[in-house]
Amino acid sequence: MPGRPVSSLRPRDLRRGAVLTLVFLGVLGTAAATGCWDREDALAPPARAEGRTGAVGAGYREAVERAAAEAMADGKSGKQAAEEVVSRSGDRWAVVYDQTEYAEFEAALDGHYTGVGLWVEAGRDGRIQVSRVQRGGPADRAGIREGDLVRSVDGHRVTGLGPARVVGLLRGEADRAVAGTPVVLVLERDGRTRTETLRRERLSTEPVTVERLPDGVLLIKVSAFTKGSGERVRAAVREAPRGTGVMLDLRGNRGGLVTEAVTAASAFLDGGLVATYDVRGDQRALYAERGGDTGRPLVALVDGGTMSAAELVTGALQDRGRAVTVGTRTFGKGAVQMPTQLPDGSVAELTVGHYRTPAGRSLDGRGINPDLVAADGAEERARGVLGGLGVAP
Repeated sequence: MPGRPVSSLRPRDLRRGAVLTLVFLGVLGTAAATGCWDREDALAPPARAEGRTGAVGAGYREAVERAAAEAMADGKSGKQAAEEVVSRSGDRWAVVYDQTEYAEFEAALDGHYTGVGLWVEAGRDGRIQVSRVQRGGPADRAGIREGDLVRSVDGHRVTGLGPARVVGLLRGEADRAVAGTPVVLVLERDGRTRTETLRRERLSTEPVTVERLPDGVLLIKVSAFTKGSGERVRAAVREAPRGTGVMLDLRGNRGGLVTEAVTAASAFLDGGLVATYDVRGDQRALYAERGGDTGRPLVALVDGGTMSAAELVTGALQDRGRAVTVGTRTFGKGAVQMPTQLPDGSVAELTVGHYRTPAGRSLDGRGINPDLVAADGAEERARGVLGGLGVAP
């Protein structure tokens, strides 16, 4: 699929049905914050195949395409055949979408999705719990709250299912994944169960929120790098009074558009390297724009939910000595994906390379260790750091 941007998706165990969509038909979507979807600058030169085998070689892509074509010729599902090749490849970040799922995936990059405004996660006991409720959405209006247990969706018991599958149920099948269609949830809170019938809506995400804290610190929370989020970060920094300290909260940020992440990093950098990456052996680099605020005290808050594009920002600010990072080790998602259109119209996002921080650190499978470890009370610790950097409490 020439000319399509490179992307980075979520791990397979989080994405079956995945489709979810960080939106994905989920992260921004009807439910689970279970992955990330990074995209490389579409103006970058096309990827160059090195002919290597494995999850990063051109032969891998060709094997997926061939399996899909052969399955279709036999009257079988090309998407399912492609998924089987992917599952054997060791490419844990790859995902295969049908046409409807991929269209929703791309729409979500604009910060819109069809759903009920729920994010979910699976506990160790397999129970599905609401992890976030979008303000003003159908779930919020119905009184659903963070921590509620989801027992079933449209009659399907969800205990033991992966978040991605639950996302698929919340979103509905292809003919039901539209605004106005109903979805019936059985929920539990404090040992009491209740049933709620919600109607899906076309919702907009709020990827960036800005708050001036009582002590004068500017808190910029970025939940996802969708279109326009990078410039919103830059605008918030430009409009803040001179000398105001900033807490850039990237906790729980599952990723997003790489170009938006670079723009966000540019708010605090005066040009220079943000990250390097390879696409089948072709080395490339991402650079910040000139003119960022390099003197403002800055702390970046991170945790195990800080993934992919959010890790690129974290790594750049840390390696270049621009921010003190506070929190817990980040997720460790540093793979680059590229979309390949299959004969039946489905799309396979396959790993073609990896990102590295300005200092050359690999993110994938490692994550980033913060400068100051703080699981509980991270914001208080961050305020203390800003005080040490000259920000008045």
